[in-house]
Amino acid sequence: MKAALAVAISAAAVVTGGAQQPTFSSRVDAVRVDVLVKDRGQIVRGLGPQDFEVRDEGVLQEVDLVRLEQVPINVILGLDVSESVNGERLKHLLSAGSTLLDRLSGEDRVALLTFSHAVRLRQELTRDITRVRQALDEVIPAGQTSLIDGASAAIALSGSDVGRSLLIVFSDGVDTSSFLSPAVVLQSARRADVVAYGVAMRSRVSPTFLKELGSLTGGSVIEIESTNDLSQTFLGILDEFRQRYLLSYSPRGVPTTGWHRLDVRVKGRRATVSARAGYQAGR
Repeated sequence: MKAALAVAISAAAVVTGGAQQPTFSSRVDAVRVDVLVKDRGQIVRGLGPQDFEVRDEGVLQEVDLVRLEQVPINVILGLDVSESVNGERLKHLLSAGSTLLDRLSGEDRVALLTFSHAVRLRQELTRDITRVRQALDEVIPAGQTSLIDGASAAIALSGSDVGRSLLIVFSDGVDTSSFLSPAVVLQSARRADVVAYGVAMRSRVSPTFLKELGSLTGGSVIEIESTNDLSQTFLGILDEFRQRYLLSYSPRGVPTTGWHRLDVRVKGRRATVSARAGYQAGR
């Protein structure tokens, strides 16, 4: 319990100090943006850098396309293990986590964080898949749901500048016990170089926080009726993430500090583009 509480408090410190610790600084001369392109719901493949238009604070930039096979993935699993995630739901959740681990390559890393009434970092980012499996096997559901606190701690884990970070947050209910506010955590997400996907059980209450988190980071939310196909949902997210384009550019004609709005489009076609809303430059 003390260790779990310590992680939650640490997460709060990271979030409230976000403005002091931006993802990008004036010393970084390249900005990377993960971009998903769809046309009528289907992923568009085969685009080159000449097909994209990226504006930083309204200023057109010259972009390059990074070869994805050169960049490993950091997968961060933020899983709801409150009391309601029991029986079949727990079985399906653990199976989904294990199935996703099977699909990672040797250079990919994964971290496991769980949340109930408290947040617990069970395994920091590692290439040792066996350690993550062992951590999954030790999960015992209990308590209420601290979704917002859990998401905050998971976002903090994405702070590595090595690889592309994918955050998958699963929850089967609404937040009942977080002490952090959604606004503070979303502000932290704006500054994080991570693409967040939420997986939520469908209910009469809309998963507003997860939707906003996905929108800010270029991800999305998937609402499910049951956990029966949770493994396929997790794999679908991983597969979609692998098919995103990774754009890179050196900012030109824009300030070296402050919040930068990003606008990413595909030239000559009415495609749906998902990318993070912007980035924080300077101190």
